[in-house]
Amino acid sequence: MLWCMASNTRSVKALTLGSALIELRKEAGLSQRKLASEIGRDHATLSRWESGERPPKAAEVSEILRILNVTGERAADVIDMASGTDESQWLAVTIPERRQQLSALLTAEARASHVTQVAPLLIPGTLQTSDVIRAIMVESGVPAGEIAERVAVRIGRRDLYTRREPAQLDILLGELAIRQIIGSRKVMADQLRYLLELGELPNVSIRVVPYSASWYPGLAGSFILIDSEDAETPTIVHVEMQRSGLILHDRDDVDAHRHAADLVREKAMSPADTQGLITEVLTEMENV
Repeated sequence: MLWCMASNTRSVKALTLGSALIELRKEAGLSQRKLASEIGRDHATLSRWESGERPPKAAEVSEILRILNVTGERAADVIDMASGTDESQWLAVTIPERRQQLSALLTAEARASHVTQVAPLLIPGTLQTSDVIRAIMVESGVPAGEIAERVAVRIGRRDLYTRREPAQLDILLGELAIRQIIGSRKVMADQLRYLLELGELPNVSIRVVPYSASWYPGLAGSFILIDSEDAETPTIVHVEMQRSGLILHDRDDVDAHRHAADLVREKAMSPADTQGLITEVLTEMENV
């Protein structure tokens, strides 16, 4: 399939930096040629910077931001992205780094043609109802004033599978993910109904690995594999941890996670049997 053949010639961080520079330039109302003239560079060089083909150094980014009159926290975040653009792994630990990585993830989802998600313990965020998202954030201690915005961002990520040309979603859940009560039984029942609706979409496949499957690679942790038909967009693996995030796009890392997903798929129930199991769990929740 074509989506398996995407080239990894440009790093995720370089692409994210380029997208940020394009956004800031457009906000300032400058054309690419005008900005290139302002910083004393030729148009082709700036084009390569913005495309991620040849990312600029921190000093060059600083000069662009000076011309665009971007200062403060926003400028610091963009300048920080200029480091490590040639690395095959992107570990985000600080809050600014995690903001940058979320931006990269959203960009990757916007360009995605196929997304595989292995989630043994929790229904993935893009498939969660707003009540489940809110319950998770309240329980995890997110400040009350930030919850509404975070819920909106996560709901917005549904565009991945609802847009006019949606990505193909391959969701591999552990059975615990559909049985864990989050918020309340009513909240979780609504969540299961939403999963049943999603399972009817032609571009969404939801499969559950039952308790009886014994060990499978998903028990080592959840991950997302994002493929694109765009040859300039690298295939990436995203791993979310408690207080950090990791993006991988080295071919060996991608292949290892693709193989792991294949092994999980072998242990999973069919989509039809999964729909049946979700219906059973939903009935149990409604009758308690």
